[in-house]
Amino acid sequence: MSNQDQPEDKLQGLGDFIRQQRRLANLSLRKMADLAQISNPYLSQLERGLHEPSVRVLQSIAKALNLSAETLLEQAGLLEHHDPVDGAVPETEAAIRADRHLSEHQKLALLSVYRTYIAGFSPSEAEPPRRA
Repeated sequence: MSNQDQPEDKLQGLGDFIRQQRRLANLSLRKMADLAQISNPYLSQLERGLHEPSVRVLQSIAKALNLSAETLLEQAGLLEHHDPVDGAVPETEAAIRADRHLSEHQKLALLSVYRTYIAGFSPSEAEPPRRA
């Protein structure tokens, strides 16, 4: 079992992700807690990886951050993302998620289109069709 697979490391990673997203959204801890309808001390503890939040709390945090609940559930290890090609999250998906110029809605739309193309991809289709 690698360090990344240990529960404490997953909680710390989730907390770091929540903190990073809160800061990207320019929200104070107090404002974020208010938006997520959780206590300020509890949010602080979550960000420090001291507690494992419930699905309901993750959904509230996602809503407050204008993220999809799926994104936080994946970060918490409660929902696995499966890449149809090799099981790893493609660099393209990571780039879409990290792009600060896109809204969460735009990111989800792009990810959906991207995944549709990848799901239908086969190595024999590596060359795009030629136009006549």
